Amino acid sequence: MKTLLWLRDDLRLQDNPALAAAAAAGEIAVVYLLDEESPGIRPLGGAARWWLHHSLESLATTLAEAGGSLILRRGRAAEAIPGLAREIGAEAVFWNRRYGGAERQVDAQLKSALRTAGLQVASFQANLLFEPWTMQTGTGGHYKVFTPFWRACREAAEPRPPVAEPGRIRGISAAGDELAAWQLLPRNPDWASEFSGIWTPGEPGAQRRLAEFLDRNAQAYAVGRDEPGLEATSRLSPHLRFGELSPFQIWSALQGSPGIAAEDERTFRSEVGWREFCWHLLYHHPDLADRNYRSDFDAFAWQPASDAELAAWQQGNTGYPLVDAGMRQLWQTGWMHNRVRMVVASFLVKNLLIDWRAGEQWFWDTLVDADAASNPANWQWVAGSGADAAPYFRVFNPVTQSKKFDADGKYLRSFLPELAGLPAPVIHEPWKHPTALDEMPLDYPEPLVELGPSRQRALDAYARLRDGNVPGAAPS
Repeated sequence: MKTLLWLRDDLRLQDNPALAAAAAAGEIAVVYLLDEESPGIRPLGGAARWWLHHSLESLATTLAEAGGSLILRRGRAAEAIPGLAREIGAEAVFWNRRYGGAERQVDAQLKSALRTAGLQVASFQANLLFEPWTMQTGTGGHYKVFTPFWRACREAAEPRPPVAEPGRIRGISAAGDELAAWQLLPRNPDWASEFSGIWTPGEPGAQRRLAEFLDRNAQAYAVGRDEPGLEATSRLSPHLRFGELSPFQIWSALQGSPGIAAEDERTFRSEVGWREFCWHLLYHHPDLADRNYRSDFDAFAWQPASDAELAAWQQGNTGYPLVDAGMRQLWQTGWMHNRVRMVVASFLVKNLLIDWRAGEQWFWDTLVDADAASNPANWQWVAGSGADAAPYFRVFNPVTQSKKFDADGKYLRSFLPELAGLPAPVIHEPWKHPTALDEMPLDYPEPLVELGPSRQRALDAYARLRDGNVPGAAPS
């Protein structure tokens, strides 16, 4: 049987159920479709486009080594997939499932059309440990709080083991686009010039990253993951985002690593669980990136985002070293440490009172790991508008966080060269030490806002929302 295998966010050969089924059935034509035209499909941000380019290069190589070839096409799935199926004489079309609202609608309509045309169509579970419709509360709804959600997942059937990579693939070739013609890489300027020294997109890079994490960083993960100056996190998120690695592979690898302490393993599994939780939220709320999960936040008094304040935050020029180091790490590497992500997000939405959607969009464009679920869910968590959100009174103090989690200033010095010569007590709040600044030719901005008054302004705004005393709010 000739099968058209449509890859999306599953750019791997190992643990790829759709690929395994297609290989077992006969000949395979493998296609990656760049679909930026179907209704509701969110175009990739710039950093993700950089990653995709290199991931597709890697996938083409590994497929060729296995006997297949990668066909690149561009356009609306509703036309491109049936057209290619006719072109190669396919009898079946296989893919691994997606969970975004627009993506599910595209897939459902396409599945119906292909079946009407007489083709076999099958979809597979590949990128989430637990299908969203299988995890329900006692009343039949979906979980809105992480802890009971993850407890239910842990009490469910153990996730399946990874699916074996097919042996030799009987590939079918067809004409396709040249990857360079898609212009996924930045030009004039090449703002991603440092990425290639940091990241190795593709399945082999994902496997190496997982092995390195299990060999080194996993042993101190529960504590070390909070310190941005340490190499203590997995950095697997972009590989998961593009499906170069599956959560099933991670789950299985953890079981096979007896040297990891129980607390480290439990903590890392819960991080995988948080990713699952975000995707379950998106499944039930497809507009998560555009609308407040909690509708009462529609009346929240966000301040109009001034161009100067937003630009200062984006460029890492707020005058608060931890915020600025995080934003510069993001720009230079396409990634940011998770604790610092919470701090910079809190600063934007609470100290500056800028709508969380402005931050979510910036992260979408600049993160190599920005996915459609975790990015908006995490922004809404910080803003207080999301599921299981941080309480309104929790405002991350960037100075306190910096002193606690980067006490010696190692992380700050990595991304703020103008402060690198300052001693640890000074580097966290340089504006308080004018004599230290006078001794050095520093070019570092004054704080954009005062932490105390801006925090109080946020608390007042949240209190007005809570009490119903906001413009447009329904009377209590």
